[in-house]
Amino acid sequence: MAVVLNSIKATPSLKQSVVEAHNSVLEQSRQIQRLAQFIDEQFRLAVDAIHKCKGRLIISGMGKSGLIGKKIAATMASTGTSSFYVHPGEAFHGDLGMIRPEDIVLLITNSGETDEVIKLIPSLKNFGNTIIGMTGKMDSTLAQYADITLNVSVEREVCPNNLAPTASTTATLVMGDALAVALIHMSDFKPMDFAMFHPGGSLGRKLLTKVKDVMVKSDLPFVNPDDTMHSVIMTMTNSRLGLAMVMEDDELIGVITDGDLRRALAEGVDLKVATAKQTMSFAPITIKEEAMVADGEEQMRAAQIKQIIVKNSEDRVTGVLEFFQ
Repeated sequence: MAVVLNSIKATPSLKQSVVEAHNSVLEQSRQIQRLAQFIDEQFRLAVDAIHKCKGRLIISGMGKSGLIGKKIAATMASTGTSSFYVHPGEAFHGDLGMIRPEDIVLLITNSGETDEVIKLIPSLKNFGNTIIGMTGKMDSTLAQYADITLNVSVEREVCPNNLAPTASTTATLVMGDALAVALIHMSDFKPMDFAMFHPGGSLGRKLLTKVKDVMVKSDLPFVNPDDTMHSVIMTMTNSRLGLAMVMEDDELIGVITDGDLRRALAEGVDLKVATAKQTMSFAPITIKEEAMVADGEEQMRAAQIKQIIVKNSEDRVTGVLEFFQ
């Protein structure tokens, strides 16, 4: 197998193909940089219109433009702009009923002449919808009849034949992301807002989940101040948390972690005769069980620790929060 792979690597046509792939990435990057010049007055009008819209942002496009449109709609919806995608063919056969007069419609076609998209314009005009066109041809039918036109033109596709939508779809996607980013700033969209639309994602769980919902609260490793270190280590071993909480009259007075044990050994402490109180770290960091997991994670990052002790409103230890994965 290795011999075969080596022989393939030596094939001139494969080497040239890899070179062309490398060049295509550089060329797409250049085309994206060129797109920055089109963040202009028309772009500002589009952002302002969408931000002030009382309805939804409806996005429609055919073929590859439709696929990009779906992604733009998904990005908008997840960042606070009510949006969804409508297939232009389906729209022309009944799905126009999904569109209300107060909606803004973003039509995407690189040529500006895609029949299924252009055929929607008269109906949308009749409904009274604001039309935003996103096209690579500023002299096209779409550019002529759209209320606002976003220029996503590229000098050429990176396809060797200048045919397959490559640079043009990348430019359209980037322009859509630019719109979304501008709207995020306009609406002051915060991480907590993002989490509201992503409750199943890791960010959503961190920002929407309370400490008490995910903390370890059973078989907690409690030890007494006068316990021998042998007893403490046994308690820590039986617990998967890697720490022991030192309690006196039901009050937390200290914590012993694996790090504390290593430091004690490095300092020459005789663990055979030492007690928990002689080895513990005083004033351990704690968090309230009603706090959000994100707050606990921030405290742990700041203190460079992996667990934080949880207390209830009566200042009693009720659990341990581990670094949220």
